[in-house]
Amino acid sequence: MNRLSGKIILVTGAGRGLGRSHAIRLAEEGADLILVDICAPIAGVAYPMSSAEDLTATAKEVEALGRRVHSAPADIRDRAQLEAAVDAGVAELGGLDGSVANAGVLTSGTWDTVTDEDWRVVLDTNLTGTWNTCRAAIPHLLERGGGSMVNISSAAGIKGNPLHTPYTASKHGVVGLSLALANELAAQSIRVNTVHPTGVHTGIEAAALVELLSTKRQDLAATFQNALPVETIEAVDVSNAVLYLLSDEARFVTGTALKVDAGVTIR
Repeated sequence: MNRLSGKIILVTGAGRGLGRSHAIRLAEEGADLILVDICAPIAGVAYPMSSAEDLTATAKEVEALGRRVHSAPADIRDRAQLEAAVDAGVAELGGLDGSVANAGVLTSGTWDTVTDEDWRVVLDTNLTGTWNTCRAAIPHLLERGGGSMVNISSAAGIKGNPLHTPYTASKHGVVGLSLALANELAAQSIRVNTVHPTGVHTGIEAAALVELLSTKRQDLAATFQNALPVETIEAVDVSNAVLYLLSDEARFVTGTALKVDAGVTIR
C-alpha cells in the first residue's frame, strides 16, 4: 500500500473502462488524481463515449478512497482545452508527478473501407491526443524535478494487427513518440514508457471487428489469439502495470514497452 503516497497523477479517458480502473488502482496506492474525459460523443466512432456522469462516478470512487481529485471534461485532441484542464488540476492539488495517456478510440474495417474520417479521428485521438497529454504534463513535471509518463499503446503497437489499420498505425506511433521523449527528457529525470495490453474486458465491445473475424476474414482470427488460455484480461491487470511504472520501484525504467498481453504478441 501507499506506493504512490504524496504523488499527483493525471489520467485521461478516466470516465470508465481502463481509465476508471487506473484511477481507482492509483488512488488505492495513495495518489491524488487529475481526471479528464471528453464526456461527449465523437463523430465517426460507433460506440458511445463516456458521459459527464461516468466521470463524476470515477471521481466519487477516488474520493471514497480518501484521495483528493480534480475532474474536468476535456477533449485530448484540443491541446489548449486539455492544458487548461490540467493546469486547473495542478493549481488545485499542488503539482504533478506523473501522467497516464489512456484515452483512445477504435474503428474497424478492411483496408478498402477505411474512410478519411476513420483515419483522422483515430490518429487525432490516439496519437495527437497522447502528444497533447505529454505536452500538458511535461512543464509541470519539470517543475517537480522529474516524474513518470505512461502512454497506453496496445498489442497492436507491436504487431501488425489487421482490420483496424488506423488504430494499429496510431499505437505504433505512440511507441515512437514515447521513445523519442524518453531520450529527450532523461536528462531532466522524466521517465517515459508504454504499456501494451491485449484485449481487455471493459464492457466496450469491438462488434465490427468480431463480425469481420467471424465472417469475412476468419483466416485472420489467429492473429488476435492469446498464447495464454484466456480470451481477454481484466482492466486491473493493465492498471497494475501502470502503477509499477509510476512508482519508485521503476525509478530507472524508461523507454520500455511493457506488455500485458497474455502472449498475443509472441504468436
